[in-house]
Amino acid sequence: MYAITVREPGGPEMLEWSEVPDPVAGAGEVLIDVAASAVNRADLLQRQGHYPPPPGASEIIGLECAGRIAALGEGVTGWSVGDEVCALLAGGGYAQKVAVPAAQVLPVPDGVGLLAAAGLPEVACTVWSNIVATGRLQAGETFLVQGGSSGIGTHAIQVAKALGARVVATAAPTRADRCRELGADVVIDYHDDVPDQLTKATDGHGADVILDNMGAKGLAANVAALASDGRLLVIGMQGGTKAELNLNTLLRKRASVTAMSLRGRPVAGPHGKGAVVAGVRAQIWPMIADGRVRPVVQATFPMDRAAEAHRQLEAGGVVGKLLLEVPAG
Repeated sequence: MYAITVREPGGPEMLEWSEVPDPVAGAGEVLIDVAASAVNRADLLQRQGHYPPPPGASEIIGLECAGRIAALGEGVTGWSVGDEVCALLAGGGYAQKVAVPAAQVLPVPDGVGLLAAAGLPEVACTVWSNIVATGRLQAGETFLVQGGSSGIGTHAIQVAKALGARVVATAAPTRADRCRELGADVVIDYHDDVPDQLTKATDGHGADVILDNMGAKGLAANVAALASDGRLLVIGMQGGTKAELNLNTLLRKRASVTAMSLRGRPVAGPHGKGAVVAGVRAQIWPMIADGRVRPVVQATFPMDRAAEAHRQLEAGGVVGKLLLEVPAG
């Protein structure tokens, strides 16, 4: 088969479409003929040599895909060859075929095309595991997502709105209207004093749940923006890894800070990827089926031109996801 490989760590020019050995479905796995994958910021880090795959995972970039089941490994039930599916991956998505644990496979949601489904597993599993499973976001609470126009952000806005929360998003002014179209009640320019603007917008309440991808750079502001009993969920480190935390502020608010990753989790267990995927199927897929949540895709590239998609994501300004479609033939 063909896949995108990285000649050596570096820029997008290091990506090339080349022939590699075919994967095989092991016990408990399915083999998927990939129709499309999607670009995530973790892919850029892996290409640069900063985010290696977990032990045992494919070295090929790609954390999600959509396609058709080509083969079933030993012991797999509930799926059939030819089923249209999408899947959460630990790696291997930028390829014509990928083997994945059956527990990480999802049916293509009703009303969504096969290609668009490729951009759902990573955002849906990240958002569900954070704001639903851990953050326990409830109807009537205030939810703040930092980076509302990103792939994660556009999905989180819609899910939080479907849950009945009041949704606040940060975004550049040029992308504020898009966040409002997706359901954000308030959009704050991320260049502004976000805690101050949030306080004004919520009559002093703050945010009950915050989803943040900046890490260290935004820690103090996020803690300041939390409401009493608030929950800050950190899923990225675009703004660095180390910062000072004022525990007194956290104590007074009875608040919590949780940092969570998805890729390195085990498949099985109460906090494993299989449990996350099951939660997404039970709670997020119905939101997609009835139209409350929709995929947000800015552009689709042929997979053999993945370098162009990486350049576009690095340049900024992308709203939603960039997809990579496997070339025909």
